[in-house]
Amino acid sequence: MLTVGDKFPSFNLQAVPGGPEGLKGEFVQISDETNEGKWKIVFFWPLDFTFVCPTEIVAFGKLAGEFKDRDAVVYGVSIDSAFVHLNWRLHNEDLKNLEIPMLSDIKRELIEGVGVMSQGAGAAYRATFIIDPHGIIRHVSVNDLSVGRNPQEILRILDGLQSDELCPCNWKKGDAFIKA
Repeated sequence: MLTVGDKFPSFNLQAVPGGPEGLKGEFVQISDETNEGKWKIVFFWPLDFTFVCPTEIVAFGKLAGEFKDRDAVVYGVSIDSAFVHLNWRLHNEDLKNLEIPMLSDIKRELIEGVGVMSQGAGAAYRATFIIDPHGIIRHVSVNDLSVGRNPQEILRILDGLQSDELCPCNWKKGDAFIKA
């Protein structure tokens, strides 16, 4: 698995766009060069039409504006096709207003490239990467398939990374930094 300090791999994946555009049935290509110069949050979920996954996706989507305010974009990725993502958005009330794109890694190239494939499940673990504007991984977290993430914690970590300061345990934006 790739880790902090590694270069995030190149990718070019078909996606269902976020927002109202995502409900029109027109797909877009999103690559590592899309939104160049921005921080990127790339999170993987195992499969569409499951139980834990939509809770995480919706939670990340609700924070899309907060991430945007920090010059960051959020990409969600699974092994499902863009057609499956679209169908899920159209038929799941919680996903209809999703503000982030859903990327399709149907060939499993990115999932295997970053090393988060659960061989037993044939799908991705619940992995989250924070990538800086230079394409360098600055944070990685991975959960087993049955446990959802806390997107608020990813936002907190992004704030700390962007501060370039020493941040104590449970630090939040606006709190004091550690003085060395």
